[in-house]
Amino acid sequence: MNVKLKKLWATKTKDDEWWSSFVTSPLAILLNYFVVDIKWLTPNKITLISFITAIIASILIVIGGLNNFIIAAILINLSHIFDCMDGQMARYRKTTSASGSYYDKLTDQIQVTLWFGAVGYAAYAQSGSVLPILLSLIGIAFYSLRGYAKYIYIYTNMTLNNNYLEEIVTNTPRKDDVAGIEFSVIHNLRWFIGEQKKIIFFNEGVFIFMLSFSLILNILTPMLWLFAISQVFYSLYRGLQRGLQLENNTPEDIQK
Repeated sequence: MNVKLKKLWATKTKDDEWWSSFVTSPLAILLNYFVVDIKWLTPNKITLISFITAIIASILIVIGGLNNFIIAAILINLSHIFDCMDGQMARYRKTTSASGSYYDKLTDQIQVTLWFGAVGYAAYAQSGSVLPILLSLIGIAFYSLRGYAKYIYIYTNMTLNNNYLEEIVTNTPRKDDVAGIEFSVIHNLRWFIGEQKKIIFFNEGVFIFMLSFSLILNILTPMLWLFAISQVFYSLYRGLQRGLQLENNTPEDIQK
């Protein structure tokens, strides 16, 4: 097997979100195969490219029209491929940094706001109803609350235990590879089927598919209903769950 490809595959996040796991992340590995050794192309520059691509997609959504929607859907997926590429490149080169991780997560949050805000406006322009804008604002606000609750939980635990983050790293079991380029078709098929349960988590990986699907089929308002309802549910559920775990002093996997 190609050694470079094997090393790149090892940089893939073991517990990727749905859609990222089997679409955008593998495509990112493929693109990285051709560009990862270009020295001037840094992970932070790829993060910037991802962000610019996301902005262009948002502008096309606001302009409207089916052709623009289809191009925007492609660009949203391309932006997410770049979003996967930057971390893979950093891990491959062993140049991961706190600032790189920070900018990556910050731009992710902004992109979600831009995309759903743009879709809310586009649906308003089509229907004349303010409901899509309200749905997008509710979804964005409660998606942000999901992240906020996560970081409050981490901060609170750190104030109670200075070694909290170290204990999380130590106690988190290592996930072995169960699929990939070294595994059989059957192993990969089992893994693929197992990954489909992640669609119910309605996180960023799922958003990429939701946005693309709704733009191509021009069914914006129903998608915004799903976005808003899912984020209200998960933000309240996660917030209550973390509060109860703090009250009972029980640990939790700190996913969003």
